[in-house]
Amino acid sequence: MRAYLIRHGPALPSDPRRWPDDADRPLSPDGVRKTRAAARAFARAVGPPPRLASSPARRAWSTARIWEEETGAPAKPERWDELGLGGSAREAFRRLERSAEASSDIALVGHAPSLLEILGIALTGEPTPLAHLSRAGCAAIEFPRKVAPGTGRLEWLVTRKLWTRAAD
Repeated sequence: MRAYLIRHGPALPSDPRRWPDDADRPLSPDGVRKTRAAARAFARAVGPPPRLASSPARRAWSTARIWEEETGAPAKPERWDELGLGGSAREAFRRLERSAEASSDIALVGHAPSLLEILGIALTGEPTPLAHLSRAGCAAIEFPRKVAPGTGRLEWLVTRKLWTRAAD
């Protein structure tokens, strides 16, 4: 099984007056464009993810919907509160373990630092951020036998800029 960790696309700047709850902050218009380009490049390189799960935060949910549209994903995104702002990387990883199907890859759309902590759990068993993931960037983790802490293998990590260059 393969898990793709996708950070939400570029969002508008934080503004507590406009969005008292930061979870309501949307992607910027340029962020929508860049996220679409990244998703198209992902689709050409990988194909559509069989499953998508997303943080309920507006910018992540919008990113997941863009990924669904641009890649031709066969299913609507699932809402995973564990991927949300302030969510627990350990709980998100436990949900990934429970929902893993040997033949069904999944794309998880969320936020830094929790996605990077999920990467750390997958590779080392500890929620240690091991890399930087740009907005609309993606990391691919393969679990050769089963999804469990420390059993994953990083296949690749691609920045949004690389995706968008590939899409142009």
